[in-house]
Amino acid sequence: MADDLKISTGTKSERYRALIPQLKALLEGENDLIANLGNVSAALKEQFNFLWVGFYLVKNDELVLGPFQGPVACTRIKKGKGVCGASWAEKKIILVPDVEAFPGHIACSSASRSEIVIPIIDSSERVIGVLDVDSEELDSFDETDATYLSDIINLVGFNLGK
Repeated sequence: MADDLKISTGTKSERYRALIPQLKALLEGENDLIANLGNVSAALKEQFNFLWVGFYLVKNDELVLGPFQGPVACTRIKKGKGVCGASWAEKKIILVPDVEAFPGHIACSSASRSEIVIPIIDSSERVIGVLDVDSEELDSFDETDATYLSDIINLVGFNLGK
């Protein structure tokens, strides 16, 4: 699919619901993980105008920066460090309404005010990466984001076995 993304308006849920079929069409038939992660990052950034959207992939016991959209980012993150490392270590979604209040937050961008990180867990229950989304606004993320971003990760084809 080479068509431009159709940006929708409405509630957050309506915007995710409009984006998901477009992502399915965009990813269909493409088996290259990096290409797909790049397009997912771009589509989420365009649709929601987030500050930063991207993936970190587990390599040699650390998270290594993958495809992203936004300002330059931290290249490597240790397990348990910052929001991404905590999500990896705890194997859970972490919502941070105010990054200044998160112990050990890694400030890759001083403009980031809130964050959500979704772990990517394979069929053997190993975290193989995370989806990290940052906003310039406080308290930008909620369970709606957690639900739809998890659904989007499942579209990518990490072979999660879920």
